Amino acid sequence: MDAFTIKELENLSGIKAHTIRVWEQRYSFLKPQRTSTNIRYYTNEELKIVLNIALLNKYGYKISHINKMRPDELTEKLVSLSNSQAQQERIINELLQLTIDMDIEKLEATLNHYVAAKGIDKVITQVIFPFLEKIGILWLANHVHPAQEHLVTNIVRQKLIVGIEGAFTHLATAKTVLLYLPEGEYHELGLLYIHYLLKCKGIKVLYLGANVPMKDLELVAAVKKPDFVYTHLTTVASNFNFDKFLSHLHNHFPACSVVISGQIVFNYKKKMPSSITVCRSLTDFMDFVARM
Repeated sequence: MDAFTIKELENLSGIKAHTIRVWEQRYSFLKPQRTSTNIRYYTNEELKIVLNIALLNKYGYKISHINKMRPDELTEKLVSLSNSQAQQERIINELLQLTIDMDIEKLEATLNHYVAAKGIDKVITQVIFPFLEKIGILWLANHVHPAQEHLVTNIVRQKLIVGIEGAFTHLATAKTVLLYLPEGEYHELGLLYIHYLLKCKGIKVLYLGANVPMKDLELVAAVKKPDFVYTHLTTVASNFNFDKFLSHLHNHFPACSVVISGQIVFNYKKKMPSSITVCRSLTDFMDFVARM
Protein backbone atom coordinates (compact mmCIF):
# COMPACT_ATOMS: atom_id res chain seq x y z
CA MET A 1 0.00 0.00 0.00
CA ASP A 2 2.99 2.31 0.61
CA ALA A 3 4.50 1.96 -2.87
CA PHE A 4 3.21 4.13 -5.72
CA THR A 5 4.50 3.85 -9.26
CA ILE A 6 5.49 6.96 -11.19
CA LYS A 7 2.41 6.48 -13.39
CA GLU A 8 0.15 6.50 -10.31
CA LEU A 9 1.87 9.68 -9.12
CA GLU A 10 1.16 11.19 -12.54
CA ASN A 11 -2.53 10.20 -12.43
CA LEU A 12 -3.02 11.51 -8.90
CA SER A 13 -1.06 14.76 -9.21
CA GLY A 14 -1.51 15.67 -12.86
CA ILE A 15 2.27 16.03 -13.21
CA LYS A 16 3.75 14.13 -16.15
CA ALA A 17 6.11 11.27 -15.33
CA HIS A 18 8.87 12.97 -17.33
CA THR A 19 8.54 16.10 -15.19
CA ILE A 20 8.64 14.04 -11.99
CA ARG A 21 11.90 12.44 -13.17
CA VAL A 22 13.35 15.90 -13.88
CA TRP A 23 12.36 17.04 -10.38
CA GLU A 24 14.14 14.03 -8.91
CA GLN A 25 17.34 14.92 -10.73
CA ARG A 26 17.34 18.64 -9.94
CA TYR A 27 15.78 18.93 -6.48
CA SER A 28 15.94 17.27 -3.08
CA PHE A 29 12.28 16.76 -2.15
CA LEU A 30 11.87 13.43 -4.00
CA LYS A 31 14.04 10.41 -3.35
CA PRO A 32 12.29 7.34 -4.78
CA GLN A 33 13.42 3.88 -3.92
CA ARG A 34 13.72 1.08 -6.47
CA THR A 35 12.58 -2.51 -6.64
CA SER A 36 14.93 -5.41 -7.28
CA THR A 37 14.14 -4.94 -10.99
CA ASN A 38 15.12 -1.22 -10.80
CA ILE A 39 11.57 0.18 -11.02
CA ARG A 40 10.93 3.44 -9.14
CA TYR A 41 8.41 3.48 -6.34
CA TYR A 42 7.25 6.23 -4.02
CA THR A 43 5.97 6.29 -0.44
CA ASN A 44 2.78 7.82 0.96
CA GLU A 45 4.81 10.79 2.18
CA GLU A 46 6.29 11.37 -1.26
CA LEU A 47 2.81 11.28 -2.79
CA LYS A 48 1.73 14.00 -0.36
CA ILE A 49 4.81 16.06 -1.23
CA VAL A 50 4.15 15.80 -4.96
CA LEU A 51 0.48 16.76 -4.53
CA ASN A 52 1.38 19.87 -2.51
CA ILE A 53 4.27 20.95 -4.72
CA ALA A 54 2.23 20.41 -7.89
CA LEU A 55 -0.50 22.66 -6.51
CA LEU A 56 1.86 25.48 -5.54
CA ASN A 57 3.64 25.23 -8.88
CA LYS A 58 0.33 25.35 -10.76
CA TYR A 59 -0.60 28.60 -9.02
CA GLY A 60 2.59 30.56 -9.55
CA TYR A 61 5.42 29.29 -7.36
CA LYS A 62 8.64 28.19 -9.03
CA ILE A 63 9.91 24.71 -8.22
CA SER A 64 13.34 26.11 -7.30
CA HIS A 65 11.63 28.36 -4.73
CA ILE A 66 9.41 25.57 -3.39
CA ASN A 67 12.46 23.32 -2.99
CA LYS A 68 13.92 25.77 -0.46
CA MET A 69 10.75 25.99 1.68
CA ARG A 70 10.57 24.48 5.14
CA PRO A 71 7.60 22.10 5.67
CA ASP A 72 5.74 24.66 7.80
CA GLU A 73 6.37 27.38 5.21
CA LEU A 74 5.05 25.12 2.43
CA THR A 75 1.87 24.45 4.44
CA GLU A 76 1.44 28.18 5.06
CA LYS A 77 1.73 28.94 1.34
CA LEU A 78 -0.85 26.26 0.50
CA VAL A 79 -3.38 27.65 2.98
CA SER A 80 -2.81 31.21 1.76
CA LEU A 81 -3.62 30.46 -1.90
CA SER A 82 -6.35 32.97 -2.70
CA ASN A 83 -7.67 31.52 -5.96
CA SER A 84 -10.96 29.69 -5.29
CA GLN A 85 -10.06 26.85 -7.67
CA ALA A 86 -6.72 26.45 -5.89
CA GLN A 87 -8.51 26.18 -2.55
CA GLN A 88 -10.83 23.50 -3.92
CA GLU A 89 -7.86 21.51 -5.20
CA ARG A 90 -6.10 21.95 -1.84
CA ILE A 91 -9.13 20.55 -0.01
CA ILE A 92 -9.32 17.58 -2.42
CA ASN A 93 -5.62 16.83 -1.91
CA GLU A 94 -6.07 17.11 1.84
CA LEU A 95 -8.97 14.62 1.76
CA LEU A 96 -6.83 12.23 -0.28
CA GLN A 97 -3.99 12.50 2.20
CA LEU A 98 -6.34 11.98 5.15
CA THR A 99 -7.70 8.86 3.42
CA ILE A 100 -4.20 7.45 3.03
CA ASP A 101 -3.47 8.22 6.70
CA MET A 102 -6.87 6.81 7.74
CA ASP A 103 -7.54 9.99 9.72
CA ILE A 104 -11.29 9.60 9.31
CA GLU A 105 -12.24 12.04 12.07
CA LYS A 106 -10.33 14.88 10.44
CA LEU A 107 -11.63 13.90 6.99
CA GLU A 108 -15.23 14.17 8.17
CA ALA A 109 -14.49 17.41 10.03
CA THR A 110 -12.93 18.88 6.86
CA LEU A 111 -15.98 17.95 4.79
CA ASN A 112 -18.35 19.30 7.45
CA HIS A 113 -16.45 22.58 7.60
CA TYR A 114 -16.64 22.98 3.82
CA VAL A 115 -20.36 22.09 3.82
CA ALA A 116 -20.99 24.77 6.46
CA ALA A 117 -19.03 27.33 4.44
CA LYS A 118 -20.19 26.53 0.91
CA GLY A 119 -23.34 24.39 1.16
CA ILE A 120 -23.84 20.74 0.29
CA ASP A 121 -24.52 21.41 -3.42
CA LYS A 122 -21.15 23.08 -4.02
CA VAL A 123 -19.34 20.49 -1.90
CA ILE A 124 -20.76 17.65 -3.99
CA THR A 125 -19.88 19.20 -7.35
CA GLN A 126 -16.62 21.00 -6.45
CA VAL A 127 -15.07 18.63 -3.90
CA ILE A 128 -16.71 15.22 -3.57
CA PHE A 129 -16.83 14.30 -7.25
CA PRO A 130 -13.17 15.14 -8.06
CA PHE A 131 -12.19 13.49 -4.76
CA LEU A 132 -14.01 10.31 -5.83
CA GLU A 133 -12.13 10.36 -9.13
CA LYS A 134 -8.80 10.34 -7.31
CA ILE A 135 -9.95 7.75 -4.79
CA GLY A 136 -10.96 5.58 -7.74
CA ILE A 137 -7.33 5.59 -8.90
CA LEU A 138 -6.26 4.33 -5.46
CA TRP A 139 -8.96 1.65 -5.43
CA LEU A 140 -7.99 0.30 -8.82
CA ALA A 141 -4.31 0.21 -7.86
CA ASN A 142 -5.09 -1.54 -4.52
CA HIS A 143 -3.71 1.37 -2.51
CA VAL A 144 -6.79 1.60 -0.30
CA HIS A 145 -7.32 -1.03 2.38
CA PRO A 146 -10.92 -2.31 2.59
CA ALA A 147 -11.17 -0.79 6.08
CA GLN A 148 -10.18 2.63 4.71
CA GLU A 149 -12.60 2.22 1.84
CA HIS A 150 -15.56 1.41 4.10
CA LEU A 151 -14.85 4.29 6.47
CA VAL A 152 -14.42 6.89 3.73
CA THR A 153 -17.28 5.54 1.62
CA ASN A 154 -19.79 5.77 4.46
CA ILE A 155 -18.86 9.39 5.22
CA VAL A 156 -19.10 10.47 1.59
CA ARG A 157 -22.28 8.42 1.11
CA GLN A 158 -23.94 10.35 3.94
CA LYS A 159 -23.08 13.67 2.28
CA LEU A 160 -24.41 12.52 -1.09
CA ILE A 161 -27.69 11.29 0.42
CA VAL A 162 -28.14 14.64 2.18
CA GLY A 163 -27.56 16.35 -1.17
CA ILE A 164 -30.02 14.07 -2.97
CA GLU A 165 -32.71 14.60 -0.36
CA GLY A 166 -32.29 18.37 -0.50
CA ALA A 167 -31.94 18.72 -4.27
CA PHE A 168 -34.71 20.82 -5.77
CA THR A 169 -35.40 22.35 -9.15
CA HIS A 170 -38.35 23.94 -10.89
CA LEU A 171 -37.35 22.01 -14.00
CA ALA A 172 -39.29 18.86 -14.79
CA THR A 173 -39.07 16.29 -17.56
CA ALA A 174 -41.13 13.28 -18.51
CA LYS A 175 -38.01 11.10 -18.52
CA THR A 176 -37.32 8.31 -16.01
CA VAL A 177 -33.92 6.77 -15.35
CA LEU A 178 -33.39 3.44 -13.58
CA LEU A 179 -30.08 3.41 -11.68
CA TYR A 180 -28.41 0.20 -10.55
CA LEU A 181 -25.11 -1.65 -10.10
CA PRO A 182 -24.75 -5.25 -11.34
CA GLU A 183 -23.98 -8.23 -9.13
CA GLY A 184 -20.49 -8.02 -7.67
CA GLU A 185 -20.31 -4.21 -7.94
CA TYR A 186 -20.59 -2.51 -4.54
CA HIS A 187 -18.99 0.88 -5.19
CA GLU A 188 -22.13 2.95 -4.96
CA LEU A 189 -20.74 6.47 -4.66
CA GLY A 190 -20.57 7.15 -8.40
CA LEU A 191 -24.16 6.02 -8.82
CA LEU A 192 -25.30 8.22 -5.95
CA TYR A 193 -23.55 11.17 -7.55
CA ILE A 194 -25.40 10.47 -10.81
CA HIS A 195 -28.66 10.28 -8.81
CA TYR A 196 -27.89 13.71 -7.39
CA LEU A 197 -27.17 15.26 -10.80
CA LEU A 198 -30.30 13.77 -12.37
CA LYS A 199 -32.53 15.00 -9.55
CA CYS A 200 -31.05 18.50 -9.90
CA LYS A 201 -32.19 18.40 -13.54
CA GLY A 202 -35.76 17.40 -12.62
CA ILE A 203 -35.42 13.86 -13.98
CA LYS A 204 -37.30 11.08 -12.19
CA VAL A 205 -35.00 8.43 -10.73
CA LEU A 206 -35.70 4.81 -9.81
CA TYR A 207 -32.80 3.81 -7.56
CA LEU A 208 -32.06 0.10 -7.11
CA GLY A 209 -28.56 0.48 -5.65
CA ALA A 210 -25.66 -1.98 -5.58
CA ASN A 211 -25.28 -5.70 -6.33
CA VAL A 212 -28.54 -6.08 -8.26
CA PRO A 213 -29.20 -9.45 -9.98
CA MET A 214 -30.06 -9.14 -13.66
CA LYS A 215 -33.46 -10.82 -13.16
CA ASP A 216 -34.41 -8.15 -10.60
CA LEU A 217 -33.37 -5.40 -12.98
CA GLU A 218 -35.45 -6.97 -15.74
CA LEU A 219 -38.50 -7.21 -13.45
CA VAL A 220 -38.36 -3.56 -12.38
CA ALA A 221 -37.74 -2.40 -15.95
CA ALA A 222 -40.70 -4.44 -17.22
CA VAL A 223 -43.05 -2.95 -14.60
CA LYS A 224 -41.83 0.66 -14.46
CA LYS A 225 -40.76 1.03 -18.12
CA PRO A 226 -37.94 3.57 -17.65
CA ASP A 227 -36.62 5.59 -20.58
CA PHE A 228 -33.03 4.79 -19.61
CA VAL A 229 -31.17 2.17 -17.59
CA TYR A 230 -27.95 3.58 -16.15
CA THR A 231 -25.08 1.81 -14.41
CA HIS A 232 -21.71 3.09 -13.17
CA LEU A 233 -18.90 0.53 -12.98
CA THR A 234 -15.92 1.16 -10.71
CA THR A 235 -14.58 -2.32 -10.02
CA VAL A 236 -16.17 -5.69 -10.70
CA ALA A 237 -15.51 -9.32 -9.82
CA SER A 238 -12.55 -11.03 -11.50
CA ASN A 239 -14.90 -13.33 -13.43
CA PHE A 240 -16.98 -10.43 -14.79
CA ASN A 241 -17.32 -10.66 -18.58
CA PHE A 242 -17.90 -7.14 -19.87
CA ASP A 243 -18.67 -8.22 -23.45
CA LYS A 244 -21.29 -10.70 -22.23
CA PHE A 245 -22.70 -8.05 -19.91
CA LEU A 246 -23.10 -5.58 -22.80
CA SER A 247 -24.72 -8.21 -24.99
CA HIS A 248 -27.22 -9.11 -22.27
CA LEU A 249 -28.21 -5.48 -21.72
CA HIS A 250 -28.58 -4.92 -25.45
CA ASN A 251 -30.77 -8.00 -25.95
CA HIS A 252 -32.95 -7.75 -22.83
CA PHE A 253 -33.76 -4.03 -22.80
CA PRO A 254 -34.94 -3.26 -26.33
CA ALA A 255 -37.50 -0.71 -25.16
CA CYS A 256 -35.08 1.63 -23.40
CA SER A 257 -31.59 3.02 -23.84
CA VAL A 258 -28.75 1.73 -21.68
CA VAL A 259 -26.06 4.10 -20.43
CA ILE A 260 -22.79 3.02 -18.81
CA SER A 261 -20.06 5.07 -17.16
CA GLY A 262 -17.12 4.40 -14.88
CA GLN A 263 -13.53 3.23 -14.91
CA ILE A 264 -14.17 -0.06 -16.68
CA VAL A 265 -15.48 1.63 -19.84
CA PHE A 266 -12.74 4.26 -20.03
CA ASN A 267 -10.30 2.05 -21.93
CA TYR A 268 -12.83 -0.15 -23.73
CA LYS A 269 -11.97 -0.01 -27.44
CA LYS A 270 -14.54 -2.30 -29.06
CA LYS A 271 -17.65 -1.02 -30.79
CA MET A 272 -20.63 -0.72 -28.48
CA PRO A 273 -24.05 -2.21 -29.33
CA SER A 274 -26.34 0.38 -30.89
CA SER A 275 -28.63 0.62 -27.85
CA ILE A 276 -25.79 1.38 -25.41
CA THR A 277 -24.33 4.82 -24.72
CA VAL A 278 -20.98 5.20 -22.97
CA CYS A 279 -20.09 8.21 -20.81
CA ARG A 280 -16.32 8.26 -20.45
CA SER A 281 -16.19 11.49 -18.44
CA LEU A 282 -18.33 13.88 -16.43
CA THR A 283 -18.57 16.09 -19.53
CA ASP A 284 -19.96 13.14 -21.50
CA PHE A 285 -22.51 12.53 -18.78
CA MET A 286 -23.63 16.16 -18.60
CA ASP A 287 -23.98 16.23 -22.40
CA PHE A 288 -26.10 13.08 -22.18
CA VAL A 289 -28.34 14.65 -19.51
CA ALA A 290 -28.72 17.80 -21.61
CA ARG A 291 -29.87 15.70 -24.57
CA MET A 292 -32.51 14.03 -22.40
